[in-house]
Amino acid sequence: MRASSFTRILFLCSLLLVASLASAQTPGQKPAASAPANPATPASSAPLPSAVSRHYPILILAHGNEPNWSLRLGMKGPERLDRAGYPPIVLDPAEIAPDEPGVSWIYHATDTVTGADVAVELSRESCSDGMADIKYTFKVELQHTQIGILNGCGQSAPEKFPEFRKKNQLDPDDSADDKDKDKSKGKDKDKDKDKDKDKDKKSVLDPITNFQPPTAIAYLDSSGKVIFSRSAVRRTVAPEGSELAVSHDGKKLLYTRSDSANGPERTIVLYDWDTGRLRDLATTSARSAFWSPDDSRVAFLKYDGKVWQVWTLPVNAPETAAQFSPQEVDALHGWISPTTILASDLQNAYWLSDDKPTQTVALKEIYGDSFQVMSSDTIRPNPINADLLLVSAYYLKTPAGAPSDSVGLNSTFFLYEVLSKRRAILGSADSYQRAAEWSRDGLQIFYTRGVPGKVPLSTWSIFWDSSNLHRFNSGSFFVIGR
Repeated sequence: MRASSFTRILFLCSLLLVASLASAQTPGQKPAASAPANPATPASSAPLPSAVSRHYPILILAHGNEPNWSLRLGMKGPERLDRAGYPPIVLDPAEIAPDEPGVSWIYHATDTVTGADVAVELSRESCSDGMADIKYTFKVELQHTQIGILNGCGQSAPEKFPEFRKKNQLDPDDSADDKDKDKSKGKDKDKDKDKDKDKDKKSVLDPITNFQPPTAIAYLDSSGKVIFSRSAVRRTVAPEGSELAVSHDGKKLLYTRSDSANGPERTIVLYDWDTGRLRDLATTSARSAFWSPDDSRVAFLKYDGKVWQVWTLPVNAPETAAQFSPQEVDALHGWISPTTILASDLQNAYWLSDDKPTQTVALKEIYGDSFQVMSSDTIRPNPINADLLLVSAYYLKTPAGAPSDSVGLNSTFFLYEVLSKRRAILGSADSYQRAAEWSRDGLQIFYTRGVPGKVPLSTWSIFWDSSNLHRFNSGSFFVIGR
């Protein structure tokens, strides 16, 4: 074909193409069904849904009711769980995984004391705690393998995390719901410092400031004398004695006097601070007395020639003493309520009551595999929460390097929750500890430290969260009235 003919054909094709494009843009005319919506954009590069977020919420305070609880969810995940009537639980954060990208997340953690697994599901949805008209940003479900499931609500609260502001120079007004966790970004490089594995786990605990120092106390001095002290005024009550108990009003003291070198003959003695008088309250094989919550009655153990049982008497009419329960026991541990008393034998703990059936829990369940049961052990219910027990017991196997008594045993104390079966050892393994007692506010623990016959005994104190350990005085077998 000649060049001139080819040029004419090419020119005519161009005119037809222009006409076709003009026709396609005519108003009101619809494009062909097979034509793409945007012919200039290949189908493979069509807009994609929003990218999956790598962010997950941090700096959250969560809480719930019935029971009352709260959770701190910090920069790396769950840090601390608080429950009304129990010491706080420090958590070790682990992996965080999206349950539904951008909507819900599951935070894993470990109870640093018991090793129990903890999972927190955080969902971005409106939540009400049922106590107020406030709507919270997150719905929260916490699962602790010992405690169970706790439900509640959460809200971003960066101003409640001062350590985060200090490290990241975060303005208190900045929202931290979706802080980027991508370590590849320059603005997050400083977070690498938080990976220190030697970080003190208790750094997330708040200082306890609302405790009440005891003002009415009793103890044995270094020579075994019974000392009663009120508002720093000390009196020597008896040359010797044991099983001390101060009334809640701080005005009276009970103790056991031994009347036989090797027999069960013992007497419960009452000392009145106001009169300075001593009188025998229960005689003929009686011991281990405890004041009722209103100080009107005394519970004690009485021996009938074969077994020990729990008896009670009115303080104003001790001659009317009567058996409280026919249950045979070896130890008495105190009042749970005005109608319930805690006692034990070498197999079980008994919640004896005059208005409901006896509750029984095997001591093996309380002591676990680390401790052995002895009749000299003490079990003390917390004054503000009867579910929380303070137990002084001997190890089955003395910890390496720990001091031991004349028969090679080491003793310590631990907390036990009856409902959840959670056990937390508070006593340090490098010392010998015995006879742990609660303060009346339920926040402090006083105990005897030292090895009988080897290291002088003294009284030490510690808060229920294991903080503020210090030596309190030079006495032993310390008890508190108020």
